[in-house]
Amino acid sequence: MRIFLGLLFAFFLVGCGDDTKRDGAVALHWDRDMCDRCVMVLSDRKNALQLRDPQTNKLYKFDDIGCLALWFKEENISYKDSVKIWTTDVVTGEWIDAREAFYTTQNVTPMGFGFSAHKSKENLDGEEIISYEEVLERIR
Repeated sequence: MRIFLGLLFAFFLVGCGDDTKRDGAVALHWDRDMCDRCVMVLSDRKNALQLRDPQTNKLYKFDDIGCLALWFKEENISYKDSVKIWTTDVVTGEWIDAREAFYTTQNVTPMGFGFSAHKSKENLDGEEIISYEEVLERIR
């Protein structure tokens, strides 16, 4: 019986794994996790973002790049220019580097900012394409 309880406890610990040591994007709990700025539930799998505070290792999640940009400003985040940020590719939902993504400007997004990320410029003919830095400039 002790062996069974020991194994059960071990499986419980593995199942409740701590994501604070991860270096990459983590799986979010869609329709349960909330945006760290506007506190809306994260349900749009095509416009979400996440980053990890380099000092505390705390994960921050956002439903729209506009919330991320305003949070940087409102909270006076000192590491905003150096922290790794992941966003979802609007087509595939894959987590990609937000700074390397290509953004289109006329999209329906959770908070209405209209900027969606793409892993590549492929198939973006006729759309305005801007960089991460330009997105932040337009939101300020």
